[in-house]
Amino acid sequence: MALFTKEEALKYHSDKRKGKLEVISIKPCDNQKHLSMAYSPGVAEACREIAADTEKVYEYTNKGNLIAVVSNGTAVLGLGNIGPEAGKPVMEGKGVLFKIFSDIDVYDINIKATTPDEIVSFCKMLEPTFGGINLEDIKAPECFEIEQRLIEEMNIPVFHDDQHGTAIISGAGIINALEISGKKIEDIKVVVSGAGASAIACSEFYVSMGVKRENIYMFDSRGLIHAGREGLHESKKAFAQDKDYGSLADVMVGADMFLGLSVKDAINKDMVKTMAENAIIFACANPDPEIPYTDVKEVRPDILMGTGRSDFPNQVNNVLGFPFIFRGALDCRATAINEEMKLACAQALADLAKEPVPQEICDAYGVDKLEYGIDYIIPKPLDPRVLTWLAPAVAKAAMDTGVAKIQLDLDAYCKELETRMAASQKRTKSVVESFGYDF
Repeated sequence: MALFTKEEALKYHSDKRKGKLEVISIKPCDNQKHLSMAYSPGVAEACREIAADTEKVYEYTNKGNLIAVVSNGTAVLGLGNIGPEAGKPVMEGKGVLFKIFSDIDVYDINIKATTPDEIVSFCKMLEPTFGGINLEDIKAPECFEIEQRLIEEMNIPVFHDDQHGTAIISGAGIINALEISGKKIEDIKVVVSGAGASAIACSEFYVSMGVKRENIYMFDSRGLIHAGREGLHESKKAFAQDKDYGSLADVMVGADMFLGLSVKDAINKDMVKTMAENAIIFACANPDPEIPYTDVKEVRPDILMGTGRSDFPNQVNNVLGFPFIFRGALDCRATAINEEMKLACAQALADLAKEPVPQEICDAYGVDKLEYGIDYIIPKPLDPRVLTWLAPAVAKAAMDTGVAKIQLDLDAYCKELETRMAASQKRTKSVVESFGYDF
């Protein structure tokens, strides 16, 4: 059941000030002295310091807390290639999530560019201003080349959330699901419905976790990806089976995991019945998953299932990843977000799910309790502990792998995060309430 009407959603975006983000001054500018320090001549002092040492830009500007969310609008949600203007509400929304969950400031940048060369060139020119770049809603296969080139050619973190967000969150779910079922990751058979950016990135991440590449069976709109097919992009070739093993229904027999990043009704009850004991299903198509949660539980109550929806257990929600990954990366001034940082994030999420859940979080979700088990293998997005578990884990991995420019005292860092978020939430609440919204 929808929580809102079309009219309510449009009013949310258009009422009073248009859109969802605003730039405000955080320093006083009430008198001549303030004005002269904010701009000329006082600003020159900061300029001179940075000119002498460019790393001082992190001391005297907002670069260390500023992310560019960059999109060309070619793969927006389930809406497809709708263009940068139509994609802007999503990018503004991403900025809201960065701020609410991790106190990171965002400029959403929606560009009329389609080729990898154009996008790479544009993003590289942003490096002096931004502490990191979140690529968003850029279609495959171009997105793979764009991200990889930017990682290699820039010295700030670059992260394509459409690729890695679902990978990290579902990866956390896999860690716990396999622990509950007693299976080993190197033994599981994985079936993937979908072969876009997220599906390929998830599969690559699972390989880094220990899944054998030959045990991943990936399907696109033409069927199983295998060596006998012509015209496969390199990203798909990486998961081509040695031969055609049949239809999705054929391959689902005995599968230990199904990952859905495709379309509604991609699989049915009969397919689910044939899966291995204590199998995993992550059906992530939105708003309607590849198979309804209730259908799965009706025929196979033993299956550990998650969807992209908040109204069923084990929501695979990217907001459990990107705000905290960037928070940790920014705070240790990482030059990249590497595989070790992503794995650390997944492990931290998996570990948090085993901790006792405070009653206020249960109340927020309208349940009596949340306990580690088949219906709770992934923490809830509104759990404030996610910040203090994930950001330090990411920062530690950055420091351990040599991509961090500064070293953090992790115990002190956790306390600083709690203080920071409390102050940020207070400021944000005050600004929002000042508008007197009625929704």
